[in-house]
Amino acid sequence: MITRIHDGGFVTLDAAMADDLSVVNAARVSFAKQSESMGDSEVGLVGFLMRERHGTPFEHNAFRFHVRCPIFVAREWFRHRIGSFNELSGRYTELPAEAYLPSAEYVRSQTGKPGSYSFVAMTPEIAEIARDRIEEAYAKAFNNYRSMLAAGVAKEVARMVLPVGTYTEFYWTVNARSLMNFLSLRNAPTALREIRDYAMAVENKFGLTMPVTYAAWLENGRVSP
Repeated sequence: MITRIHDGGFVTLDAAMADDLSVVNAARVSFAKQSESMGDSEVGLVGFLMRERHGTPFEHNAFRFHVRCPIFVAREWFRHRIGSFNELSGRYTELPAEAYLPSAEYVRSQTGKPGSYSFVAMTPEIAEIARDRIEEAYAKAFNNYRSMLAAGVAKEVARMVLPVGTYTEFYWTVNARSLMNFLSLRNAPTALREIRDYAMAVENKFGLTMPVTYAAWLENGRVSP
C-alpha cells in the first residue's frame, strides 16, 4: 500500500521476506530447534533477544521499499550504509520538473549550535515569502534545465542546475536490525522534519509486517539490538 508524503512523495513496501518467526528460528538453529508458529515461548524469545541485544537473528529477513522524496532527504537517507540502494539516474533519463514545496508550517528558523539546533515556525507572512522564493527558484532552475536539454546538452550536464528539492526515487532493501537502527535515528525528535515524515511511514509498515519484533523494540527504548 502506498503512503503519500507531502506534495509529491511516497513510501511503498514493494516486497518483504520478513516475519517474526524468522527471528525465532535464526536464534533456535543454535540448538538445532525450529518453531512452526508464534506462541508465547516465541514471543518471549524475541523479547529476550531484543533486551539482551542479540542482534544477528533480526538480520534474516528483508524489506524492499520504493521511495519518492526530495534529493536532500535522499542524501540523508543514503548516509545509512546498512542496506542496498538503486536510485533514479539523471544521467540516463530526464528528471521530472517536480520539487518539494514545504507547507507554511514547515518553514522554520534555526538557532543554536551544530548538533543541538532548535527550530521554530516562522510567522505566516515570512513563511509565504519563503515559499514564493522557493517556487521562483524552482521555476527558473527547471526552465534552464529543459532549455539546455532542448539545445542538446547532455542530461548529466544539464542536471547540475537542479535544486536539492527536486524529487528523486529509489529502491531500498534492508533487514529488520538495520531498519530499527534507521528508525531510531530518523523517526526521532531531533531528526530533519521531512525525513521523519518518511521514517514514520516506513515504521508503520515495519510494525504491520513484524508486530512482535516491533513491540519488543518499542518496549526496549527503540534501540536496535
